[in-house]
Amino acid sequence: MSVRTRLTLVYGSLFLVTSAVLVAVMYVLTARTLDQRLPERTAADPQVSAQLRILVAKKDLSQVLALKAEANRQLAQQKHDVLERLLQTSLLTMVALGVLAVVIGYLVAGRMLRPLHKVTATARRLSESTLHERIALDGPQDEIKDLADTFDRMLDRLHRAFDAQRRFVANASHELRTPLTINRTVLEVALASRKNPPETKALADVLLGNTERHERLIEGLLLLARSEREPASRTPTPLPDVVRGALGDLDGRTGEVDVEARLAPAEVAGDPVLLERCAMNLLENAVKYNVRDGRVWVRTGVRDGEAFLQVVNTGRPVPAHEATRIFEPFRRLRADRVGSADGAGLGLSIVRAVVGAHGGTIETVPRRGGGLSITVRLPAVGREALAPA
Repeated sequence: MSVRTRLTLVYGSLFLVTSAVLVAVMYVLTARTLDQRLPERTAADPQVSAQLRILVAKKDLSQVLALKAEANRQLAQQKHDVLERLLQTSLLTMVALGVLAVVIGYLVAGRMLRPLHKVTATARRLSESTLHERIALDGPQDEIKDLADTFDRMLDRLHRAFDAQRRFVANASHELRTPLTINRTVLEVALASRKNPPETKALADVLLGNTERHERLIEGLLLLARSEREPASRTPTPLPDVVRGALGDLDGRTGEVDVEARLAPAEVAGDPVLLERCAMNLLENAVKYNVRDGRVWVRTGVRDGEAFLQVVNTGRPVPAHEATRIFEPFRRLRADRVGSADGAGLGLSIVRAVVGAHGGTIETVPRRGGGLSITVRLPAVGREALAPA
């Protein structure tokens, strides 16, 4: 139940309990008053007094007793009628006021919780690109206002943190790439020059390889930092087109690995560039850590309301407890995957970051006979959701 419903039930229950106690007290007090006043009124009744005097004068004891019994019965009946009418009237009034109290309590609870609804709506609407928005709640300085002000101060800190992160990524991209580009240019000139001895060219070739590895590492780190952020804008993107683009970039680098694609229609909302990078990293990983004359199967489609991208590859056996650890940065399962030719160890980490930023999940299962089956599931976008409003 919602807080509003619970508060309404609490208000109504307290009112009914209080009303029941009040009715009980009134009933007891009225009964006590009737016990005191009705005998006095009966004794003071002239007609009853006259009949008693006549019967006493006649010394008719049986009639005296009968008259007193009849008077007591009438007294008890009067008391019962008065108390019954009082109880009925009180209960009807209590029920009517109880219903009214529940309605009023529901309205009052809704009005009291309206600022919380505003806080919730703002929190749901916020994303990295809209952190400049604030609740700015008006009203008395009560607990709800304190909560909204605290939330605004937290948004200020988050906004500054995200701005600092964006500036860091931009500055790091420039400051780290520029010297590496200069080094690459100098080394390529040294390799192309005929005046340099073979020893210098061999050293330049080694340094050029290290420079390329550092470039891949820096590019992977910067891409990982960008991938972990929620996309600023989401575009309807067909997964088959994403996979075809990745296969086109991978063309000529598969070597002896056979790649088979079965691409059924599937559409998601997200950043096409990041999604293509995700598919590219999955395919590169499947080809790189395959075996000779191995195979790679890539599938897309929609299942249980979710779009999926599945990449299955042959390869060496992978322990089940190690299957999910390959998504950690710089994580490799074996020593033979540490060489510089195998990349920076960030490919699958970028995949996990992209999928997480798009609200998806990853399932990794070791394949029987060796290799892995990696399935990425993303929220599917139906055609009716893409139609203009």
